[in-house]
Amino acid sequence: MRCPVCKHRDTRVIDSRLGRDDTEIRRRRECLECARRFTTRERVEDVLPKLVKRDERREDFDRRKLLASIEKRMQEAGQTELASAAVGAWVLEELIQIDIMAAARFASVFRGFESAEDYVEFFASARAGLYAAGAPGFDRAGGARAPEAPRRPLA
Repeated sequence: MRCPVCKHRDTRVIDSRLGRDDTEIRRRRECLECARRFTTRERVEDVLPKLVKRDERREDFDRRKLLASIEKRMQEAGQTELASAAVGAWVLEELIQIDIMAAARFASVFRGFESAEDYVEFFASARAGLYAAGAPGFDRAGGARAPEAPRRPLA
């Protein structure tokens, strides 16, 4: 660790403790060159998924770009609000393509499944590709439209 005062590379750790929320380690350090003390904090770095672009390039997921895209789409449509059901429909459509079991878990809450038959219907329509081509909540081009509300309120 480089000293923030003299930029010397050699420091020693005097004390280490967990941070307030147990998601970081707080370390008191002392520079071996100038004897100044300073604090560093270490956190686990979130590993976000890579996005595969149409031209096969891979990019780190960037939440800001996603939000900018949603805001742009809303402005073009003249909307100032976005229904959470529309976002859920987009997520469900993509999850079906990536991981059908994760999609089923998501759909069970999003669509308010009440019985095993709801799962059977979900898997049948997912296999038939109905969620990507005209299922409730999706237009023929695969884009989201105002989806129906969940069958029952979630507790």
